[in-house]
Amino acid sequence: MATLRIRNFAHLADVSIDLGDLTILVGPQGTGKSLALQWLKVALDGKQIVSALRDAGQNVSTPGFLIDLIFGVGMGPAWNGSTSVSFDKTRIRPQSIGKLGRGKEKVFFIPAHRAMLISDGWAAPFQKLTAETPVVARLFSQNLFDRFSARGGNELFPLNRVLKEGYRKLIDDAVFHGGKVGVEEDSQHAKRLRLTHASTHGPMQLPFMTWTAGQREFTPLLLGLYHLLPSRRMLKQSDIQYVVIEEPEMGLHPQAVTVFMLLVLDLLWRGYKVVLSTHSPIVLTVGWMLRRMRETRARWQLVCDAFEVEKRGDLKKVAEAALTKTVRTHFLKFESDGRVYSKDVSTLDPDSEDEDISGWGGLTGFTSRFGEAVRRAANEEPSK
Repeated sequence: MATLRIRNFAHLADVSIDLGDLTILVGPQGTGKSLALQWLKVALDGKQIVSALRDAGQNVSTPGFLIDLIFGVGMGPAWNGSTSVSFDKTRIRPQSIGKLGRGKEKVFFIPAHRAMLISDGWAAPFQKLTAETPVVARLFSQNLFDRFSARGGNELFPLNRVLKEGYRKLIDDAVFHGGKVGVEEDSQHAKRLRLTHASTHGPMQLPFMTWTAGQREFTPLLLGLYHLLPSRRMLKQSDIQYVVIEEPEMGLHPQAVTVFMLLVLDLLWRGYKVVLSTHSPIVLTVGWMLRRMRETRARWQLVCDAFEVEKRGDLKKVAEAALTKTVRTHFLKFESDGRVYSKDVSTLDPDSEDEDISGWGGLTGFTSRFGEAVRRAANEEPSK
């Protein structure tokens, strides 16, 4: 099991993340989950990152400026004399980042706020985004730009040759409701994303900014997943080991979050290791379910029942594989010194005396308090 450890970088005092097949990071906003995940990308793909920055004309020779380019302008001072970062016992230093990895992408990173990368219905290439944008977002935007620009890339959803039929139906029911996503020319002959719906007066082609927030967030997430689902002759992209997805629940109804987690099971079946950051109890519920089902040697059919999918074909293989995977959950939290430390809460045991574990990193504590308030109100209600 590989371990990422970060000490004294920005407000991260001591964060240690043991990576399972599925790893989930939880914690309040501002605790640095994204910073930790970006260090995972640096640890495995430093050479790719530095090469992309150099090709874009950036100065990568100064360590402090390189930290700015990777994490965003203003982050350079976050690295100081007491900072240490290591991955799987390999120490990482700013001056050696360009030597990390082989140049071939090992970590595919889908950042949060991905909809913001699609300006006016079109993704920007890497070099068009400024150094204020973290490098993981610039790389992902380039991936979207390449997909939008590819020959034959006009149809984006549904795609018969990429997604299983069962997945397509679930996604359509949860997100697009009969709509078709594609690239169309506008009145100025510029190509833009469009969502097409049938109507009594003919097809309506809706520009990106008129979509629902969930559709705008889910579409780039789905297109990122397309990169990980190669032709049916291949289970996975051979070089990619880890898939990092930040806050997949952004803008989504719980039904859509559940569909996304089924796609995560598909990634696990294909052989990827998946790392998620989240504020969604649904994501943690799936992680808890998989861990408990593995411990109890549950039947694969129960996984299909949980997601309400057919118990046959490829979905049987996906469910069976899910029950063999390890799940790790880490809670990043502010301590009394105002700095962030990590805690392994992988058991997610609701009966644990440790509130960090039973409260799932704080995600269930709020509803528990509201429920307690209602209980007390009912007990205090004056008799009639």
